[in-house]
Amino acid sequence: MKKTDSFEASKKTEDLSMNTENAEGQLLTSNHGLPINDDQNSLKAGERGATLLEDFILREKITHFDHERIPERIVHARGAAAHGYFQVYESMEKYTKAHFLQDPSLKTPVFVRFSTVAGSRGSTDLARDVRGFAVKFYTEQGVYDLVGNNIPVFFIQDAIKFPDLVHAVKPEPHNEIPQAASAHDTFWDFISLMPESMHMIMWTMSDRAIPRSYRMMEGFGVHTFRFINADGKSHFVKFHWKPLLGVHSVCWDEAQKISGKDPDFHRRDLWEAIENGAFPEWEFGVQLISEDDEFKYDFDLLDPTKIIPEELVPVKKIGKMVLNRNPDNFFAETEQVAFHPGHIVSGIDFTNDPLLQGRLFSYTDTQLIRLGGPNFHEIPINRSVAPVHNHQRDGYMRQTINQGRVSYNPNSLGGGCPFQAKAMQGGFQSYTERIDGKKIRGRSKSFFDHFSQATLFYESQSEAEKQHLTDALRFELGKVETIAIRERMVGLLSQINKNLAKNVADALGLKVPETLEQPVNHSIPADGNPEDYQPVAGKPPVKKSEALSMNSTSKNTIKTRQIAVLAANGFDEKSLNDFKKALEKEGAMLTIIAPKLGTIKSAGGNETKVNQSLLTAASVLFDAVFVCAGGKSVETLLEEPDAVEFVDEAYKHCKPMAAVGDGVELLKASNRIKKELGKDTSLPLGILVDKSPEEFVSAIAQHRFWEREKKDKHLN
Repeated sequence: MKKTDSFEASKKTEDLSMNTENAEGQLLTSNHGLPINDDQNSLKAGERGATLLEDFILREKITHFDHERIPERIVHARGAAAHGYFQVYESMEKYTKAHFLQDPSLKTPVFVRFSTVAGSRGSTDLARDVRGFAVKFYTEQGVYDLVGNNIPVFFIQDAIKFPDLVHAVKPEPHNEIPQAASAHDTFWDFISLMPESMHMIMWTMSDRAIPRSYRMMEGFGVHTFRFINADGKSHFVKFHWKPLLGVHSVCWDEAQKISGKDPDFHRRDLWEAIENGAFPEWEFGVQLISEDDEFKYDFDLLDPTKIIPEELVPVKKIGKMVLNRNPDNFFAETEQVAFHPGHIVSGIDFTNDPLLQGRLFSYTDTQLIRLGGPNFHEIPINRSVAPVHNHQRDGYMRQTINQGRVSYNPNSLGGGCPFQAKAMQGGFQSYTERIDGKKIRGRSKSFFDHFSQATLFYESQSEAEKQHLTDALRFELGKVETIAIRERMVGLLSQINKNLAKNVADALGLKVPETLEQPVNHSIPADGNPEDYQPVAGKPPVKKSEALSMNSTSKNTIKTRQIAVLAANGFDEKSLNDFKKALEKEGAMLTIIAPKLGTIKSAGGNETKVNQSLLTAASVLFDAVFVCAGGKSVETLLEEPDAVEFVDEAYKHCKPMAAVGDGVELLKASNRIKKELGKDTSLPLGILVDKSPEEFVSAIAQHRFWEREKKDKHLN
């Protein structure tokens, strides 16, 4: 395929620029262009008289304000987004005729929105939750939306249960509590009666549900789709996004504190990284399965509660996505963008995944009410960069002015235009899949194994990750008031791992039930036989999968890591500059934190700007801590309780910490570090004293030293 300049990555920017308005140096006008002399005073009958109804300037301004808000998304309401481009590494012509996956020199513009799921627009970024990962490709064949999450599976197998799932996880309807949290009775009541959710529960109770950054989380298409090549040959495909910064999380205690210190933590992180030129990057990967291998595995490819382990089908990395521009206006772009899994291009098609099939209806329906009507595709951020020609007309907020008398097909008065596209012209053709079956309400027995992949996920975690997952279940179920729900959940956990169930049960004051409450699966027809819907505890497809543990992620970079530097008047300038140079060379971002804002003077008398004070800074907002040398500086910090708490908390959260010279005294002021040193003359893991900047770089790349958690609990 020959590359066309009109579809380079700059095309969408040009498209949006036609709708961009900058008021700098301009006169104030009404919405219709009338220059306005005064919009600070309404028109009155005398200085102290009544406001006049004829004041059209007042009426226009107030009316627009009254209608500024649109319904927020039912799910994925809180999000952040950015522009960028996608570029394929090599032609995928063998598998798909999708144009944007053919030419390695072509940069396809994208707009990507990340989001939490359960909370409202005003909730925190750090809720324990699934994260949305939706990518809009502006291709020369039209818009392609890859609507996914940071978790590769889902709670349910059939879309008909989606309203129930969302109703259960949302704040309880009688009191609208709790916000952006699943730790309440209605959610776990639903889950305890829905064993197909147990694989997803393992993911959502893991550290994957509290990512360090949008830039440091994976993305998945969740469903199995199809690639179709020019010869009509089909391959099943699973989509993956792999972050180049690695996959990292925060701990739960940290997440709760960040929610108080900076509830916009993830949104701010994405915005500032792009503004600073540290563009987030992901590699695009696919798992490809021949149609001949559809029934090769012990799990069903169409089951959205299952993964294809990478040990069975490796992820082939076929391209890279870079986000390099922030939106100009949050509402116009991030809030009005409309994703839809039904927006596909030739070469990509659906499968019979029953959850996917329902989403194809739901997304259109929800955009109609949220964005006011059927013309949401004409909003600039949603508009295709490929020309749009059809006979759809009118409706709310129609922007296209169609010419001519013909608005139907077929026609002769318009010369038959617009013509139907032939296959060779890129015309979309649905895959000709053979279908032979009776019309029923039900599902295949191949969907009934609800536990084996949940077991695989749990067994693949590191010891620290297993402990975090256990603690998450203890926390969540500890918030559940109904004992019967807790008991059902412990019973289901026993089907995944006996020790996991016992550890959770102990914290809840329960015993693991010897037999499960019957029927286990309550998702059956009223006249159905429960035995026909009994979950099957199958054998995991592989014993362990390295890809499922965040412990296996890339740990070779410290780009954009936030480093807190604690210093005060009298700090040692050379040690600071040596570490600053080494860390910034590797792409880290340093923040100088002192007792007060302004500047601090080094022991030699030179001034350095303070970025944050101890009053506003908090260790939970940083990835690592460096304490400067300098006797006077350390003496001042030791007198500041906030400084001592800063290092104590950073140690508790297992972050890499470094100190040189006198700086070690501030570390020793931490009760936790003091106890550890009192027990053993060796320093705790991840604590570097008088080490080189390069050694600190290596420690930061490890992200966390979770082994300290076990020692810390023992010492307490």
